[in-house]
Amino acid sequence: MLTWVFKPFIELSLEELYAIMRLRQEVFIVEQNCPYLDADGKDLKSYHLMCYAGKDLVAYSRIVKPGVSYDEVSIGRVVSSTQHRGLAYGRELMAESIIQIEKLYGKVPIRIGAQQYLQKFYESFGFVREGESYLEDGIPHIIMLRTAAVVNK
Repeated sequence: MLTWVFKPFIELSLEELYAIMRLRQEVFIVEQNCPYLDADGKDLKSYHLMCYAGKDLVAYSRIVKPGVSYDEVSIGRVVSSTQHRGLAYGRELMAESIIQIEKLYGKVPIRIGAQQYLQKFYESFGFVREGESYLEDGIPHIIMLRTAAVVNK
């Protein structure tokens, strides 16, 4: 059984923050062999969605307030644990991220900067690619938008 925890940065416990940073480093820095500054200052201005299986943090996303990364609200640092892949936690994480955004902001457009290889995954949630790909920390990325028109279908 999965347990969802959603809270702003200021309410994170030290244990939750440690688990988040560990999971993000495990995947984005070690697994993807991409040294970058993960602590980018946006965590302080964001909400954090954690998915636990028992005591293990198995998936996580960061909901970034409008005006921080983009004019629109955004979802970032979408990650699932390597030990728990293939169990559709990533799909559940995105669905729950959208639910939490709608609770906070209503049915609004959502913009993301996605790793390009995940384009089809994000399209399945109504995101549409905008523009050309770009390199971020050596990894091809694309901008995608889930519009209010898609949201209200």
